[in-house]
Amino acid sequence: MTANTGQSPLAPGWLEVPADLNALHEPLWAGGVARNDAGELTIEGLTVSELQREYGTPLFVLSETDFRARARAFSDAFNDAFADICGGVDVYYAGKSFLCTSVVRWVEEEGLRLDTASGGELAVAARAGIPGADVALHGNNKSDGEIHRALDMQLGRIVVDSLDELERVAAIAANRGDTAKVMLRLTPGVHAHTHEFIATAHEDQKFGLSMAPDSTDQAGLSAAEEAVAAAIGHESIELLGLHCHIGSQIFEPDGFALAAEKLLDFLAAMQVKYSIVLPELDLGGGYGIAYTPVDTPRPAAEIAQAMAAVVRSKCAALGISAPRISIEPGRAIVGSTTFTLYEIGTLKTVRVDAPGSEAGGVGNDVTYPRRYVSVDGGMSDNPRPVLYDADYSAILASRSSDAAPQLSRVVGKHCESGDIVVRDVYLPEDVAAGDLLAVPGTGAYCWALSSNYNYLARPGVVAVSDGSARLIVRGETEEDLLNRDMGV
Repeated sequence: MTANTGQSPLAPGWLEVPADLNALHEPLWAGGVARNDAGELTIEGLTVSELQREYGTPLFVLSETDFRARARAFSDAFNDAFADICGGVDVYYAGKSFLCTSVVRWVEEEGLRLDTASGGELAVAARAGIPGADVALHGNNKSDGEIHRALDMQLGRIVVDSLDELERVAAIAANRGDTAKVMLRLTPGVHAHTHEFIATAHEDQKFGLSMAPDSTDQAGLSAAEEAVAAAIGHESIELLGLHCHIGSQIFEPDGFALAAEKLLDFLAAMQVKYSIVLPELDLGGGYGIAYTPVDTPRPAAEIAQAMAAVVRSKCAALGISAPRISIEPGRAIVGSTTFTLYEIGTLKTVRVDAPGSEAGGVGNDVTYPRRYVSVDGGMSDNPRPVLYDADYSAILASRSSDAAPQLSRVVGKHCESGDIVVRDVYLPEDVAAGDLLAVPGTGAYCWALSSNYNYLARPGVVAVSDGSARLIVRGETEEDLLNRDMGV
């Protein structure tokens, strides 16, 4: 259907009335998602109503086919771009975005490595059977137990986050008679988000070792340099190189390029001053995806070529051999592979004053309708809107509709006014209780951040491949929740 062009004054400036409410904006969805002849949303031929009957709602629906394709695309793009510089790139999937044993196996089978950030994530890696040499451990406050587990698993790298942690890793490894393979996480003073980045001299955050010259008590010595000097002084530490992470949901390569230049300058200076070779440089992750039609992330190949050009020219200018580069995409691999399927329940329309208008009552010309569409999940399965004010999109999934568009707010069933799944979206006027709604782009940081608020059981995750679906994470039951209650 062709929508009218009337934009609600309550809608944000970026949100346009869709020309066709039934159309799928391709960048938001996994490959294999479509509408069938009956107008129902399908994934590799499976209808959403079939999935609901089998697994219930809410439900995370993940395309394994798409996950593998995106993983290969990142690996191929960066390996091609850096082939003549350092022989290729090591791609670490950032498990914090979404992790389970099936995902670890896909990562390994596609030739990627795994980035973890806790003992629990290490446990998933161990259960999946990935070699420890292909696993990294992050975290700003690693426990002694986590450090021991990393050494037990013979991890390929422990990314050290502070001077205090460096000393603890060195001491634990020495007491065990082991050698810890270490990278130092530095804060290069580059912060990036979407289309913008800023550079600052100092860092006011919990992560990393500052490169600012007055960041320690030793005159003229940065925390980063102090860590290098300390690391090479410990026989129980093998210093592999440097790491940085400059932000999240980044669309442009400029911030990555500036961070790479700063770290290469530092790496070259350390090699000269301390007569060492630091063979590895990890430029982190943070590559963005599309959550709404106005988001325009760059293709992996474009970012890879831009970063490679900077590393190539900078190393030539410094007269050093290029270190082995690694990256850590997470959201950019898993985010768009998944949509969350909900069933619609209560609907309610309210009158709202237009922004900037005088307050008025019902019937006053300056009030406009906003419809609240309640679904059977909410902030327990996607807390990102309430945590980060994140924007999402949504479509009517169980059928197509020729009804006119109505500005809607998709909300959950929790006892919080901030329990918003999609803040602003145009949905057909005739959506009703029992319809299914799909929210794309929920593969990253939704299930991973999920909770049992109001004692809702966390949803399951279904993986679809070759036209069939299987559970890769079982949805919780009320019995699961009650089993932890020790009062009876």
